[in-house]
Amino acid sequence: MSRWDDLLAVQEHDTTVDQLEHRRRALPARAELEAAMAELKGLEAQAATVEAQRHDLGRSQSRLEDEISSLNERAAQHDKTLYGGTISNPRELQAMQDEIGALKRRVSQLEDQELELMEQIEPLDADLARLSTERTALDERAAALRAQIAEGEVEVDAALESVREQRRAAGAQIDPDLLSEYEGLRKQLGGVAIAKLVNGHCGGCHLGLSAMELDRIKKLPLEEAVTCEECGRLLAR
Repeated sequence: MSRWDDLLAVQEHDTTVDQLEHRRRALPARAELEAAMAELKGLEAQAATVEAQRHDLGRSQSRLEDEISSLNERAAQHDKTLYGGTISNPRELQAMQDEIGALKRRVSQLEDQELELMEQIEPLDADLARLSTERTALDERAAALRAQIAEGEVEVDAALESVREQRRAAGAQIDPDLLSEYEGLRKQLGGVAIAKLVNGHCGGCHLGLSAMELDRIKKLPLEEAVTCEECGRLLAR
């Protein structure tokens, strides 16, 4: 076995590592999780909008309830005074009755407004309940996808460790200078630094070498480095 065969073995291991790393990054569950998280973000935005509307209406309802309570309390106090016998002047009694009537009319108006607010709040509460249910389902889905991703990563990592160990063993058999040249070419040439020369064609770029170049290569010692005149990869003969 020539040193080019050894280097091809290293290249094969490196290619497998690249493929496994790509597989790890591209686990199907990752895309599904990304879609689920995007949907979750959309739900949260919807919920925030509805909650803001619900909060504003709730504050208005609270103000109405406070005002209604205060007016009822005033009306009750006037009722107590009116029938308590402390006022005997007919005009004062009439004025108090009129004020009680005005307070009750105002309370009625405010209660109508409160009812309108409650009618506006009801669908918002229903929307919030629906969004909460959908969010819970999405949270569960995301958790399941994270578990799938973790399981897939464990599987790929085990395969990567095995291949990397084989690659370390294969690399130990190669001259350090040649290995350094190979690794430099890998960075420049998209991960493939050496390919077989088959029937006058480079196995890396799949282009044919010129007849003059092929003739030159045939005259060289087998151990001498040869590169593809088209792509620059090392050629194993």
